[in-house]
Amino acid sequence: MRKLCLLAALTAPVALAQNQVKVDAHNFLKLPSRAGSLSLDQVEVADYATLLIPAGVTELRIGELHMGREARLGIAPSEQEFRLEVQRGEIGTGSNITASGSAGSMSKPASPGRNLNLRLVDVRVSEMTLDVRGGIGAPGYQGLDGADGDAAGCIWGQADRGWDGQPGGDGQAGGAGGQVRLEVPAEFPVELVRVRLEGGAGGAAGEGGAGGHGGSAKGCLVYKADGAADGRAGQPGRAGAAGNSGSLKVIRF
Repeated sequence: MRKLCLLAALTAPVALAQNQVKVDAHNFLKLPSRAGSLSLDQVEVADYATLLIPAGVTELRIGELHMGREARLGIAPSEQEFRLEVQRGEIGTGSNITASGSAGSMSKPASPGRNLNLRLVDVRVSEMTLDVRGGIGAPGYQGLDGADGDAAGCIWGQADRGWDGQPGGDGQAGGAGGQVRLEVPAEFPVELVRVRLEGGAGGAAGEGGAGGHGGSAKGCLVYKADGAADGRAGQPGRAGAAGNSGSLKVIRF
């Protein structure tokens, strides 16, 4: 019963049947996963709240949008362009519409910022940010440490030198910044919209592996066998290249 109550509490704010969504202040809400276009009559994202749009949604039409102070619309990364059309509303100071790329990992490269087509018809804005930066490249792997050399022995004599560490891997490239098309009325104050188009930073260089310890000395009855030198540390890799910057195109109607 408690699980059912919790599920109801999580899904209640997403009243898609009534075409309305409300996210209370300082809360986080993700729309249900779906593909294609979605139309909502009213969306309210209160102060410091976040509404997340799933990757499968490619078009969102909103009749009335209200975003509070430092509210955020987060658009999940995808190779498909995302179109957002808002008929009327108000976007508060410090609010963000974010469609940045995801960071890379050892199994996949950093993704580019999502291409964004944004149309604002009758919307009041006070200092907002559009963020389509590319994802950060994955760091290079650390080189393996060198093996330790064998200690000296009274029978075989000289100790073995430590093995050299392996070089570190190169960082991967950052993702490219996205392409933004901003469609606004002729009198819209574009100077209040900050657009982040930078490519993602390249991944950090991998560190070289440590050199192995040289074999230790050995005191014997007749003579003393000397210890051996440590192996050299591996060279670090190279940092990855930054992704290419995106572009902004403003269309006034």
